[in-house]
Amino acid sequence: MITKIDNSTVVEAAGNKPKQIEEFIGAVNSGTTDLSVARMRSPSGWVEPGQTPAFDEYTVVLRGMLKVKTRKGEFDVHAGQAIIVGANEWVQYSTPGEEGAEYIAVCRPAFTPDTVHRDE
Repeated sequence: MITKIDNSTVVEAAGNKPKQIEEFIGAVNSGTTDLSVARMRSPSGWVEPGQTPAFDEYTVVLRGMLKVKTRKGEFDVHAGQAIIVGANEWVQYSTPGEEGAEYIAVCRPAFTPDTVHRDE
């Protein structure tokens, strides 16, 4: 099977400031449940609630810096770098730098609001 994806779908983001999530492949845009691929653009000062997602997340930073806080430490992931966060690991993402960040996130299985398990 071959499927061409012509457009992304904007998915609502969590956090203290507006963040743009464009899902290209995933449960929302293509009906794909085994994985999702999305481009994220978050502004300077953006912070989302902590979460314990039921999926592995593979993130490649294209521009800026993404701060990734886990129970094992904090990681500054800069443009040209990547990070993998395993399923059921507590994590919190933010973009404290002046330019915010643009990055690609691949989730396996696909991201859904029901499987992200954000902190209250």
